[in-house]
Amino acid sequence: MNRPWLTFYEREVPIHIDYPVIPLTRFYQDAVCDYPNNTSMIFYGRKITYREGWDYIRALATALHKLGVSKGDRVSIYLPNSPQFVISFYAVLKLGGIVVQTNPMYVPRELEHILNDSGAETIITLDLLYDRVMAVKDKTKIKRIIVTSIRDFLPPHLKLLYPLKFIGKKKPQIKYGNGVYRFTDLLQTKPEKIYVDIDPKEDVALFQYTGGTTGISKAAMLTHYNLVANTMQAVHWLTDRQEGGEVLLAVLPFFHVYGMTVGMNFAIYLASTLVLVPRFDVKEIVKLIQKYKVTLFPGAPTIYIAVINFKDVKKYDLSSIKACISGSAPLPVKVKEDFEKLTGAKLVEGYGLSEASPVTHCNPIYGLNKPGSIGIPFPDTDAKIVDIETGEKELAVGEAGELIVKGPQVMKGYWNMPEETARVLRNGWLYTGDIARMDKDGYFYIVDRKKEMIIASGYNIYPREIEEVLYRHPKIKEAAVVGIPSGYRGETVKAYVVLKEGETATEEEIKEYCRENMARYKVPEFIEFRKELPKSAVGKVLKRVLLEEELKKKPKRGES
Repeated sequence: MNRPWLTFYEREVPIHIDYPVIPLTRFYQDAVCDYPNNTSMIFYGRKITYREGWDYIRALATALHKLGVSKGDRVSIYLPNSPQFVISFYAVLKLGGIVVQTNPMYVPRELEHILNDSGAETIITLDLLYDRVMAVKDKTKIKRIIVTSIRDFLPPHLKLLYPLKFIGKKKPQIKYGNGVYRFTDLLQTKPEKIYVDIDPKEDVALFQYTGGTTGISKAAMLTHYNLVANTMQAVHWLTDRQEGGEVLLAVLPFFHVYGMTVGMNFAIYLASTLVLVPRFDVKEIVKLIQKYKVTLFPGAPTIYIAVINFKDVKKYDLSSIKACISGSAPLPVKVKEDFEKLTGAKLVEGYGLSEASPVTHCNPIYGLNKPGSIGIPFPDTDAKIVDIETGEKELAVGEAGELIVKGPQVMKGYWNMPEETARVLRNGWLYTGDIARMDKDGYFYIVDRKKEMIIASGYNIYPREIEEVLYRHPKIKEAAVVGIPSGYRGETVKAYVVLKEGETATEEEIKEYCRENMARYKVPEFIEFRKELPKSAVGKVLKRVLLEEELKKKPKRGES
């Protein structure tokens, strides 16, 4: 097939990579061999070397093996970014187990679904989340609950202060025994050599749940080979990488596939340092960047927006950052421009989805960067635009249709969902569900989610186009656009707007700005000002929540 994008690869980026057929755990093992004394993780000032981290991983793997965890078993990791997450993740994989990514923000109802769907019998969690686990334990197959605390890996002075956190609050009451174990006790286990025969191309390493914002949550099955390949693709994309020398700010949650690949696995492959951030706080972020001279800062648009708008940001030295890849949501051009001006770093938009481990496209870090584009396909990744109706006809340059991709990072399928798997995996191609177009140079542009396109009075309206205009308004900090029911137009456009601190605006003022910058049929009929927008753990605006709120209102817009 024609691949015009190859012309725009940076000189150091290979067209093809020889991916080793190895378990994902080899990344950490190799880092230990080559850089045993390098700092692997920093957590609230506590530093852990690669050798120490590997000792913990081997000890926990041995303990889990003695508790009965074996190849193919699913283990839920219900933790925020922390040393315990990294240790648990690699320990489970070392046994040939399957990590079940579990968002620590999940309430019992959501947790119950994940545990039952995956069939997990073991869960590793925080003491602060213990009550949620116990609330669903008897409704699931869970036999083993392993409990840790943020305190377990704090430096000595913070360990002493940690109990103060619970003054006036209910302190977690854990009943150990009967299948409930202390994480720190398991780390005391003497490591043993455990041989597990892992087939990297066939054996699943990860259940990454997806679709929760658009439908029934389902587990994308990602193999060791998928994850090895995507990590190496991302690493080779950064042409000035320094093995053993990068410092990566891990603010994106590891339970999200983007944070896991472009954060955790990326840094470990390079034997570099992960500065672990369990909870986003913009002041803490800028302090950490300055203190540890962070060089890589993968994130989501809302994270960069928060940094740009932080009132004291210019008091901090952010000049150590050299590159940031933005994912999980469209990156407004204005945000890219403002962040690069503020830091001197390169901020480029990439694209991916859970089913592809997740990255498939990215703008070159130092090469031709096209603002508003998701860039070009990664090495060994093919992409094309096909018609929405049949998904079989390849469309011409500039035409909008469904984006489909093919590459070594594409999942094996959905867990226990053969029909869904057959729907999205066809003849080796992954159907993304996103509407996109490709220009003559092979750069791709997401027009919108297939499910988010608004059809008003017969016009196809793409929310992202309107959002790009709104982000350029000098008073607007954040914006989201959805289609809401209309008795007259079928659907009509509504914009939810968050103003910058100290700013005021009227609905008519925003509409007038839109009328000056877009066709009349695209101008939002309704503007709602909000203090904040509902977001996922990685900062993606949850338009589903906005729409659900709207649908609860009666009568429908445009109806009497």
